[in-house]
Amino acid sequence: MTKGAEALERLRAGNKRFVANVRSAESISSAARRAELAVAQQPFAIVLGCSDSRVPVEIIFDQGLGDLFVIRVAGNIVAPSLIGSVEFAASQFGTRLVVVLGHSQCGAILATLVELRRPTANQSPNLKSIVDRIRPAVEGLLAGGDQQDQPGLVSRAVEANILASVQQLRHGSAIIEGLVANHGLVIVGASYSLDTGVVEFLEQTL
Repeated sequence: MTKGAEALERLRAGNKRFVANVRSAESISSAARRAELAVAQQPFAIVLGCSDSRVPVEIIFDQGLGDLFVIRVAGNIVAPSLIGSVEFAASQFGTRLVVVLGHSQCGAILATLVELRRPTANQSPNLKSIVDRIRPAVEGLLAGGDQQDQPGLVSRAVEANILASVQQLRHGSAIIEGLVANHGLVIVGASYSLDTGVVEFLEQTL
């Protein structure tokens, strides 16, 4: 079992390789690795990330088959099925690191900010369910921030949404709370820059 701190360092190292355009041999698929994983898996980290096509989790962390248990949804929001996925991986595989991964210029964040300013009539209930989960994290920024600074507002909203999702995971499940309290599960937030390729971890707790 890989401890949370060790798993985090593996992700940091992998992202450094990605930024440097260096790929490790371990991240390249092979017939032997596929055969090994057909029997069992033991991912060293769980990543709840955004569905954005520009943020492929295994690639930006330079990891291979079976290394990461990846859950992707627009806006890296937390909903019951996503909490259940984290519970499953952490309990079933002994994975001890969960990363909530957002990114710059997130379309779901931008859509939420637009919706808060100019509510849409007859909005799709499915899209509304995403906006409604992001809304509590970002609506205070519109009330108190400088709305003329659009890039800064979006950046703050992205970070606020990541940290809100982290808290929802930490406190939205008795199973996860127990794993954090008694079994060393670590949950952290991170943000990926589309411009630089760098992943910044938002809490330096490890």
